[in-house]
Amino acid sequence: MTPISRRILIHVPMIALAGCFVFAGWCGAQETNAPSSKQSPNAQAPKVDPKEAAAYKAFFDTNPQDADKRIQLGEAFVQMYPMGPYTESVYAGLVQAYYVKQDWKNFYASADKALAIKPDDVDVLVTVGWVIPHIYNADDPDAAKLLDKAQADETLAIQTIPTLPKPPNMTDEEFTADKNDKVAEAHSGLGLVYFRRKDYDHSAQELKLATQGASHPDPTDFFALGAALQNTQHYADAADAFDHCAQISSSLQDRCKQNADAAKKLAGQTK
Repeated sequence: MTPISRRILIHVPMIALAGCFVFAGWCGAQETNAPSSKQSPNAQAPKVDPKEAAAYKAFFDTNPQDADKRIQLGEAFVQMYPMGPYTESVYAGLVQAYYVKQDWKNFYASADKALAIKPDDVDVLVTVGWVIPHIYNADDPDAAKLLDKAQADETLAIQTIPTLPKPPNMTDEEFTADKNDKVAEAHSGLGLVYFRRKDYDHSAQELKLATQGASHPDPTDFFALGAALQNTQHYADAADAFDHCAQISSSLQDRCKQNADAAKKLAGQTK
């Protein structure tokens, strides 16, 4: 699933970004759209039981938005074939199904099982590393550990993506665009990890890479970038980020316009 299609199909609940702004006694809310992976049964695989292959095909032929059906088929598959050649791919698919359901316990459990089989599954790494800071709860006793995990996952993904082999059904241009979008999603996740830690300099660095590298930049990345730049008193750059956010149709559009105007006033006052 491409970034643009995932934004149409899947939405995470609004999240609060504590301490976003100095100039507006308002704490911004991000509408977020989770990154998504789609595993495909097209890859070459060793000979397997025809029933296993049929069950695998049935799982991936199910509409990704029919999460209940996917979960039913996926959980039955991994119970029946816990060590099969398709098992990791099914766990990766379950990550997406549990995301749709916003069942975070099983989302993380499926991701852990997928990564236990294939530690460098880029799609799972990017997805989990992106979700963690978006549903972050500072009161969670494991909050710091989760951010550490998100950072490690996204860092490994960024290191691994350049080594990915090109699928035979993709052109060179499509493959390059797909890799660029994956890298941008990973930088997006890292940007919000740093933002949660109030490390606004590193947050801005990562979010700049996210917005520059994505074929369809997410307005929430521009929003968070503006907030990070505001917190480091780079008011003109913050205004520019908010302006970019305001140019994209989303629930943040009006707020971005307001924050862009406020940042421009602060930029004028500091000249």
